[in-house]
Amino acid sequence: MKVRKKVAISFDEVRRRRGFQVLAVLSALIAAVFVISVNTGYIHLTPPQLLHTLLGRGTDKQELILFDFRLPRIVISILIGAGLAVSGAVMQGVFRNDLADPGILGINAGAGLMVMLLVSFYPATTAAPVFMLPLVAFVGAACTAAMIYALAYKRHEGISPIRLLLTGVAVAAGMSAAMIVLTLRLDPDKYQFVATWLAGSIWGTSWKFVLSLLPWILILLPYVIYKARVMNVLNLGDQTATGLGAAVTKEQFRLLGAAVGLAAASVAVSGGIGFVGLVGPHLARRLVGPKHQFMLPASALLGSLLVLTADTIGRWILQPSEIPAGIVVAVIGAPYFLYLLARTRS
Repeated sequence: MKVRKKVAISFDEVRRRRGFQVLAVLSALIAAVFVISVNTGYIHLTPPQLLHTLLGRGTDKQELILFDFRLPRIVISILIGAGLAVSGAVMQGVFRNDLADPGILGINAGAGLMVMLLVSFYPATTAAPVFMLPLVAFVGAACTAAMIYALAYKRHEGISPIRLLLTGVAVAAGMSAAMIVLTLRLDPDKYQFVATWLAGSIWGTSWKFVLSLLPWILILLPYVIYKARVMNVLNLGDQTATGLGAAVTKEQFRLLGAAVGLAAASVAVSGGIGFVGLVGPHLARRLVGPKHQFMLPASALLGSLLVLTADTIGRWILQPSEIPAGIVVAVIGAPYFLYLLARTRS
């Protein structure tokens, strides 16, 4: 018995060390891409110029490029990547569905529809709607999530993964069709904004967009990580979790509310970026294992790395034009989704 106990402790210690090592490597990769992204654009800043500008000794032009354009965009990319990835991790854990993702299930589309309604009535550049965007997007995402849950739920059966996926895809298609219809009523300036949003471009490139998103990330992300042990229990199944003393239904709704809030706030600023909530958690699970104490932080870091890298590639590959980050992420995520779908069917 003592030998088995020592082996178990040793195994847990190895996994814990591996988890910290993975988190450290991912943080270092984000820092490296951060440096590359700061110097990516039509106007280049050499490392000495970048250092002088950060220390406040750069020219007015260099300070404008760095502090007013590139840094806000980089910070937003990191925040929305973390928000979307953790949202997907929570949905996969609560629904016990490896294909769950706020984009695939239609949550992003519901948030986008409300954002589009707000933009159609207010100028997108005024300060008030900027801070209203996450809240309005949350209302749309929450209503969409409730609709999907109601349509996918069957009495005495609960929610099956396939029914949930098909319902989400159908609702997302309906929301997307409604958005296309609304675009026909927009003036040219607002239509340009909506087209940019739908492509998944990091369009919020000022500090006021960072401030509108930051409270949602700072409140909901630590809350979800705090609930990591609860998510571990929920993964054992409803009956087992109830036997262990967990309030299954309440915890599920709380976690889903946090996931919807993270996805809605991220979508409000980033537009229709999909597959981050699918790819991030799956890669994190492969790297650190299924325990959410490490899987959730790893998902956040992988999501940030994915979106920041995609935005950097999009700004670099066709200079001076840009490819929206959502398109770059889709190039990576769509084949991975098809792979997971084929493996699920088998």
